[in-house]
Amino acid sequence: MRPSTPAARIKAVLDKLNHSYGAPVWRDPLPAIDELVSTILSQNTNDVNRDRAFNTLRKRFADWDAVRNAPEEEIIKAVRVAGLANQKGPRIKAVLNQIHDEVGSLDLAFLADLPLEDARTWLLRFKGVGRKTAAIVLQFALGRPAFPVDTHIYRVTGRLGVRPATMDVEKTHILMEELIVPADYYAGHLNLIRLGRETCHPRKPDCPHCPVIEWCAYEEKTAEQ
Repeated sequence: MRPSTPAARIKAVLDKLNHSYGAPVWRDPLPAIDELVSTILSQNTNDVNRDRAFNTLRKRFADWDAVRNAPEEEIIKAVRVAGLANQKGPRIKAVLNQIHDEVGSLDLAFLADLPLEDARTWLLRFKGVGRKTAAIVLQFALGRPAFPVDTHIYRVTGRLGVRPATMDVEKTHILMEELIVPADYYAGHLNLIRLGRETCHPRKPDCPHCPVIEWCAYEEKTAEQ
């Protein structure tokens, strides 16, 4: 029987995913400034190319101060593998310079001590930093209770009927933080992404092998082949 409310439904889904997948562990946490740059690079690309671009930046420049002082064309060349390099390179340089001008350094550890919404608002001021990027920095680099919604989570929550079909990604961030208890943000984010990547594909989802199909509202489920 499908839980009657979206909050109950997502709780049942996350509990089942924890049982099916186990407790997920992401890579070792990065410093907040590293996570910010990495997440900017991740936009409209995959994890492999994001990491290749990030590692190239780290190898070619001594530190983030060297990146912010480098010519834009050198940054663009370093991050080209991540795609949209002509946007991402100048954006990274601009964000790093703006942070340095305001803070006096590139250390974002102070965000851990700000009220959560103040820290989120501070990050969202930068061009190219949306709610997903801010939430990733807050959750994974600073251990703050924030829930990032990527393309997989947006698709899965729509099919599960957790969010209204017409709700946009920005509002889905807010909704998910209302529906899910903060203690479940970390594992919930990672397990929903895994569900989207391995089973709930954009085309031809593998519904027969979905661990949470009993709570799914998707009308175009695939049948066992």
